[in-house]
Amino acid sequence: MLYVMIFFIFSFVYVLTRLVLLKKEIKSSTRQLNELNKDKTATKVTISYFDRDFEKLAKEINNQIDLTKKANAEKRISENELKQAISYISHDIRTPMTSILGYIQLLEADNIAPETRKEYTSIIKNSAGRLKVLLEDFFELSIIEQVDYPVKIEKMKLNHVIVEVLVGFYEEFHKKGLEPIIKIPNDDMIIITDSSAVKRVIENLVVNAIKHSNGQISIRLEKADSSIKLTISNSVSNLNELNVQHMFDRFYKADQTRTEKGTGLGLPIAKSLMEKMNGTLTAELKENQLFMQCVWYIT
Repeated sequence: MLYVMIFFIFSFVYVLTRLVLLKKEIKSSTRQLNELNKDKTATKVTISYFDRDFEKLAKEINNQIDLTKKANAEKRISENELKQAISYISHDIRTPMTSILGYIQLLEADNIAPETRKEYTSIIKNSAGRLKVLLEDFFELSIIEQVDYPVKIEKMKLNHVIVEVLVGFYEEFHKKGLEPIIKIPNDDMIIITDSSAVKRVIENLVVNAIKHSNGQISIRLEKADSSIKLTISNSVSNLNELNVQHMFDRFYKADQTRTEKGTGLGLPIAKSLMEKMNGTLTAELKENQLFMQCVWYIT
């Protein structure tokens, strides 16, 4: 009987002690979370009383803290990118608009010569055209980046589509005095994806290569075990690793004076489209040669 009483007292003391310690730990964790929520600390929740279930709870709380920190960091990055994008598009819109308004004022002069009027009108048209392209590209990118952007799935022969797109650039290559090295296999390379998106990606990459190449352009298509890779490379002179890292940022231009032609949206549009097709688009700089590689995964 005495042993039973001792066992009962011992069990009661054990349970009571456990409850007291758990209550103390709950208060401590509550205080830590309160300080964290009020930005008084950035430390995760720590526990001094080791209970298996409470350890699991603390671990899940800390995982949630990590997720919250990551979400806040991504939010700040997104907000900074948005501010930068607004700054860039404001600059790019203001430039042609200033030109248009300035030359319209000059056209209002009474004694303007016909030749001068024609010249000013041409400048206004060019500036308006540049503004139109900028707004169209910006609108297109905003549509593509929407979660519910529609991707039309269809079977297509990638090698045929690439050749079709390249034929359309014959005149552009000729004007720049470029003779691209093209290696496209004759065997059908079939992928199931959005053909219009594929064409847009290839067009943007070819335009970029033609615009910035100071020599040879190479276009190569090859098939691996589970993917098809398109590599478009061109020689460059004034490009560094930092430029390559930011190449797919909206409105980014390697020329920080931002006097070069183009909207700075062609490559971001291409990358967004590749991601919508569950593919990848990467850039790499090797010995003054820029390599753009598209990868479509096949099953």
